[in-house]
Amino acid sequence: MPADAPITQDVMTIPRKLPAGPTNLVGLTRPQLREALLAAGTPEKQVKMRVNQVWQWIYHWGVREFDEMTNLAKPYRALLADNFVVEIPEVVSKQVSEDGTRKYLVRIAGGHEVEVVYIPEDDRGTLCISSQVGCTLTCSFCHTGTQKLVRNLTAAEIVGQIMMARDDLNEWPEPGAPKDETRLLSNIVLMGMGEPLYNFDNVRDAMLIAMDGEGISLSRRRITLSTSGVVPEIARTAEEIGCLLAISFHATTDETRDVLVPINKRWKIDELLQALAAYPKVSNSERITFEYVMLHGVNDSDEDAHRLIEHIKRYDIPAKINLIPFNEWPGAPYKRSSNNRIRAFANIIYQAGYASPIRKTRGEDIMAACGQLKSATERARKSRKQIEADAGLS
Repeated sequence: MPADAPITQDVMTIPRKLPAGPTNLVGLTRPQLREALLAAGTPEKQVKMRVNQVWQWIYHWGVREFDEMTNLAKPYRALLADNFVVEIPEVVSKQVSEDGTRKYLVRIAGGHEVEVVYIPEDDRGTLCISSQVGCTLTCSFCHTGTQKLVRNLTAAEIVGQIMMARDDLNEWPEPGAPKDETRLLSNIVLMGMGEPLYNFDNVRDAMLIAMDGEGISLSRRRITLSTSGVVPEIARTAEEIGCLLAISFHATTDETRDVLVPINKRWKIDELLQALAAYPKVSNSERITFEYVMLHGVNDSDEDAHRLIEHIKRYDIPAKINLIPFNEWPGAPYKRSSNNRIRAFANIIYQAGYASPIRKTRGEDIMAACGQLKSATERARKSRKQIEADAGLS
């Protein structure tokens, strides 16, 4: 809504009323924050300035207490404290891998828990965040997919994962300190629990907050959204978020992909490839990443490699293929392809002119690797026999 648009009964009750109980400011977009501050009694003439001030305190400085927002007058800080809170998910536990990977179990509203993974590298630090509690996709190779979908995360719970990690990394700037351009947390991947495009609005709002230049200020090119192929939402991702795109592809025939990634039964490979070819952000500098988990005897043949290349060339998609050694979990129905097989597969793709990096497995010792995420409390409730039964192995 434009800032000067008249407020009508159809849009908002007059006079403005806040919901019962304090409102969490985390996760509100700028227009939503403006409306919340107006509803709490912020004068119309001041609201633009107040939005900027509060936004910077929360997302640039990482401040959670209104008393610490020192460029606001004391009466206004009191008004904020009476009406609002600044809350992020609670860290239940943190595990640190031998390779430095950190896995967090965080608790959100309702007592639910999700997992977040931070992966340090020489030139970047990547945070893998979740968008749903559980997952509805039931991909047969994915441990996360064995946990039923509970609910979507809110925008506050999604951006709150980024804020939680910055807390743990002690990466909020200090007032007066020289600007530090090096970031421990420099990249975001929506590759944790859940299918981001089944929670589009909340994911979009959270990423717009993360990209805002007055706050966390992450470039859209440092955010990658991974989808299993929710075709109708792919164009919206480019238009409304503008981030990079990764596709959980994993198979080169519909017959195999129907089993590995059951969403393929709804949107077949050709339909998905058409949507990727039309992705507005696609260019050689912003290639689509095809994620391909290497499963012994299932999708790792030379024929699969050649078919994959044919698919990409047929639709002229600027692409790189990220080969992922399968991370085994208790009761998993698949085995990891051998290193020789993975290298041979990668070489066929490379010879065809496409980048084919083999992902280095990170955090495997703490079950933080790709496809292994599943909340610890969920695992604790199940014996190994139950896990195997869920996977259809009993």
